[in-house]
Amino acid sequence: MGLIKTGLKAVVAVKTADIIHERILARQDARWAEEGHPPGLAPALPPPPPPAAAAADAVLDHLTRLGGLRTSGVLTDAEFEAQKARILNP
Repeated sequence: MGLIKTGLKAVVAVKTADIIHERILARQDARWAEEGHPPGLAPALPPPPPPAAAAADAVLDHLTRLGGLRTSGVLTDAEFEAQKARILNP
């Protein structure tokens, strides 16, 4: 009896999720139709900002900290050059 009860609970959960999904799609279609988009098609999203700027800033910050370690005497010139090459040529 336990297996049947578990199966029925799973069926109810899946059906509930399906009903909720259908309601969300209907609301989205209605909202998009109000905005002038064809029904069933989502409006195009703007492209995400390029991550290159953030990556370049991170590399620059890393190199600045590395230079500070060399200036303070924590790193030798050879160690600095090796780490700089590792950062610039991954």
